[in-house]
Amino acid sequence: MRLLATLPLDPDFSGNTERQVIQAGTLSASLFRYPSGIAALRIRNGRGSLIVLPWFGQMIWHAEFDGVDLTMRSGFEMPLPADSIGGTYGCFAFHSGLLRNGVPSAADTHAAHGEFPTARMRRAWLELFDHDGMLALRVVSERDHVVGFGPHYLARPAVTLTEASGRFDITLDVENRSGRPMELMYMAHVNFAFVAGGTILQAAPFTPAQVAVRTSIPAHVVPTDEYRALIDTLAVTPERMQRLEEPASYDPEQVFYVSGLGTDATGRTALMLRRPEGDAFVLEYAPSEFPFCVRWILNGPDQSVGAFALPSTCLPEGYIAERARGHVRLLPPRGRTSFSVGLGHLDIPESDAAATAIAALQPPSEHRP
Repeated sequence: MRLLATLPLDPDFSGNTERQVIQAGTLSASLFRYPSGIAALRIRNGRGSLIVLPWFGQMIWHAEFDGVDLTMRSGFEMPLPADSIGGTYGCFAFHSGLLRNGVPSAADTHAAHGEFPTARMRRAWLELFDHDGMLALRVVSERDHVVGFGPHYLARPAVTLTEASGRFDITLDVENRSGRPMELMYMAHVNFAFVAGGTILQAAPFTPAQVAVRTSIPAHVVPTDEYRALIDTLAVTPERMQRLEEPASYDPEQVFYVSGLGTDATGRTALMLRRPEGDAFVLEYAPSEFPFCVRWILNGPDQSVGAFALPSTCLPEGYIAERARGHVRLLPPRGRTSFSVGLGHLDIPESDAAATAIAALQPPSEHRP
């Protein structure tokens, strides 16, 4: 990788009129501000665009490639100022965590999905670089999170888009700046659109051991007898949900925990949601970074989402439950860690090739949690 340019970003440069800040080949970036007051950065290449919120959790608010909207459906027309994700739940992707994660139980005190999704970033910048002969554009944000007599970490989320690709990368680097160990719970929460009639491809069979339905019912779900009966059925036959042919069965939501995914020679796995048209949504990551994979499918009247793969360091059951299970990671004093997810849209030829590659992934040498 050869860095070509670095461009600091200033939220005050964002206005009602979108303003371009860089153009390089088919790559470009422009700043604008939503009527809600949230500053945004649109990055484009020859196949599509992302809307990133560099100073607001570095959410990706919207993603569209090859004329296909990748983003969940919700009642939010734009991002809204909020102190937790529930106040602005309409984005394509957000960083869930980092000190707490998941849906809190009645005994938990943390906000749903932690402090980071709507955290204010202290600065942001663009990097233009040459990546194996192709131009790439990266937007980086930085948060210095410090609490008196509490945790202190430096986090740098980033989004990278290359020329001529419907695929992009989300990364997160975290440094514990405290002199004490820091609890860490993180999920790359990617909210792909629900695809009626879509097919989920993964490098593991759809057996109860490897696609386990969530049997606990969170407080925000009001279950019916039919819903409870469906969960009982899915606990035995999760392959019923490999194809999303029963849209009404995902209201309320269905959540699955996927394990034992095969990996390639570099240690990465891939999952795909193939649309009936033949193209697909894809997500890939290293299970060594994310020991857990959560699947969240919802198709309700007010929101719908096909989050077929949510890589995570823990399950989304809230802090108390995950600590009891030993799923809360400790980052040592001055310790650092990083996470990387590749994702995006594949056209039909790319989707064909990815399906073949997923089928060839080798199962892990030992069962993962």
